[in-house]
Amino acid sequence: MNQSVYLDCNATAPVRPAVIEAMTEALARVGNASSPHAHGRAARAAVEAARAQVAALVGAEPDAVHFTASGTEADNWALNWAQAETGTSRRLLVSAGEHEAVLAAALGAERIPLRADGLLDLEALDALLSAASDGPAPPPLVSVQAANNETGAVQPLAEVAALARRHGALLHSDAVQAAGKLPLDVAALDLDLVSLSAHKLGGPQGVGALVLRNGVEPPPLLCGGGQERRRRAGTENVAGIVGFGVAAELARAELPETAARAAWRDRFEAALRRRAPEAVVFAETAPRLPNTSCFALPGRPAETLLIALDLAGVALSSGSACSSGKLSPSHVLAAMGVPEDLARCALRLSFGWANREADLERCLSALESPMLSASPSSPQGRNPGEAIPA
Repeated sequence: MNQSVYLDCNATAPVRPAVIEAMTEALARVGNASSPHAHGRAARAAVEAARAQVAALVGAEPDAVHFTASGTEADNWALNWAQAETGTSRRLLVSAGEHEAVLAAALGAERIPLRADGLLDLEALDALLSAASDGPAPPPLVSVQAANNETGAVQPLAEVAALARRHGALLHSDAVQAAGKLPLDVAALDLDLVSLSAHKLGGPQGVGALVLRNGVEPPPLLCGGGQERRRRAGTENVAGIVGFGVAAELARAELPETAARAAWRDRFEAALRRRAPEAVVFAETAPRLPNTSCFALPGRPAETLLIALDLAGVALSSGSACSSGKLSPSHVLAAMGVPEDLARCALRLSFGWANREADLERCLSALESPMLSASPSSPQGRNPGEAIPA
């Protein structure tokens, strides 16, 4: 049997060999990073070296990086802070395509609509920010992800930040999918809070970070010891943090190579359309992550195709892994105006550092039989390749 092909890196990427080696060495050493003796100082040095590596990946100062247990925890920390101030009523504005880690935490938030191409509607954001608050209130908090985990659409964060500043708002960005795949400079983008995760870029699961602009002071996430500048108590996961640092350093060095791999995605989509002209590629006119293709074969439910692909040894997904088991179609595609019957056919291909272009060709071969089956009519009477209506 042929070796299986893993093309679900937006869910989690394979751990890099150098990360495994560094974590193994860290696990073999004893020492609490808060202890004053030599073992503790060595652990502290390892944590701080990793902090600098993660900071360099996103253009931040090391002191701005606060380690968490996941990207979800970082998102929750940022959003819960905005709602936890006693006696205040801070407005929350979040894009309709956010990850569930943001949407579930942003209770009562106003949704910023998406356009049909998957990008944020900046005019709608401007109008929402222009709406007056009832009485005195702290600055609004806007949360817009850097890149969507399902479609790969890269949001115009610089323009969003300019709007936020014009209206005196704070800006949080879930950069879990963008970090390590795109150049990201949180200082140049003028971001206040940024969420990161290690396992999307070849690091271990169970480690993330919240990057804070100087002067942004959310209350402690966990109380107890003085770890993470007294903002997140608890003994540091030294090995996991070390792995995050190594993965961040490697991903940063590979950014030019990662960008060039957008050609793989484009060739895959072109070949898909040659074999199945009715195929629909979502967000294809927007800037996208170089490693991500979200597409549908109209009339072929995603569940059916995923089973066929899995039996052929090819791993894809139908959207966010954090939403697996849900019967409803993607909220991201719904926010883009995609008809429900088409959204239920959506698949996501996402490759990473360990893949080769031949893996995408293997995926096409595995899709050959479903693509050549009786061709259904296009949903909603659309012609193949026609733009999705808003």
